[in-house]
Amino acid sequence: MQTRRLGPKGPQVSAVGLGCMGISQSYGQPDREGGLATIRRALELGVTFFDTADAYAWGANEEVVGEALRPSRDRVFIATKCGFVPGPPGERNKIDGSPAHIREACEASLRRLGVATIDLYYLHRVDRRVPIEDSVRAMAELVDQGKVRYLGLSEVGPLTLRRAHAVHPITAVQSEYSLWTRDPEAGVLTACRELGVGFVPFSPLGRGFLTGTVRSMDGLPTGDFRRGIPRFEAANLERNLRLADQLRAVAMDKGCTAAQLALAWLLAQGEDIVPIPGTKRPAYLEENVGALGVSLSRTEADRLGAMFTAETVAGGRYSATSAALVDRSP
Repeated sequence: MQTRRLGPKGPQVSAVGLGCMGISQSYGQPDREGGLATIRRALELGVTFFDTADAYAWGANEEVVGEALRPSRDRVFIATKCGFVPGPPGERNKIDGSPAHIREACEASLRRLGVATIDLYYLHRVDRRVPIEDSVRAMAELVDQGKVRYLGLSEVGPLTLRRAHAVHPITAVQSEYSLWTRDPEAGVLTACRELGVGFVPFSPLGRGFLTGTVRSMDGLPTGDFRRGIPRFEAANLERNLRLADQLRAVAMDKGCTAAQLALAWLLAQGEDIVPIPGTKRPAYLEENVGALGVSLSRTEADRLGAMFTAETVAGGRYSATSAALVDRSP
């Protein structure tokens, strides 16, 4: 397994990690047994970087991840998150970045994971009611107490990252980044590199779209998260499928799958980038890890990048409600 560092002086992890959210929510029915099998297969393949959050299925995802990883605790790197508080079914989610909540959330995550220390602790979303400095100071106290090793932020803009990093070193920023979601290129990636912060793309396969397997809304289960995303709405999806078909054609020429090509493109954007494609199926996991064997020249990577632009991709990546929770500091 190839490895990468989260920042030039950060921890070393597998070059491809595993996003565990889909095991418990958002994409069809939860599959605890399939998820456990996938995590165990990931360990066999040399994956060391596993991502969860206290918000995923109201903590149930952390329990699955903890059960699967505890026997291998000394050779894995576990990331979880706090600050995103899901409401009851049908109600809006809340953001809580207060020091009191952060401390309580960390204790609860440690219990569910069954570990003494969380390797990487992210603030899941920025709470606009709480100065980012206050949130990070509370997280830094957890580092001082030995409950957390490294700190991270999710879906933040450059200014917020700089303010946070001035309080305590930020090891990684996690945001959506893929061929068809290029938002980080507008500034936060540059800020990460100036500060020595690693970058962790979630949904690197466009929530399954870039794999070529999503061809219509009819194929998505009832309650699937993607049913509320503008890019998957009928008119937008029809336009976006042309991009998926182009990607698949290039992948065929390269002798790999569309998913592997999309991940190879992302990996080619810098050694400081560690994607965490999510799946609850061992076969898809094996396919994703296989992307490490796909090499792209700079010319090939640039051509792929030019296919997917703000002009060619139709629809937003979030609903208006979800988009409102993303920090957009310049």
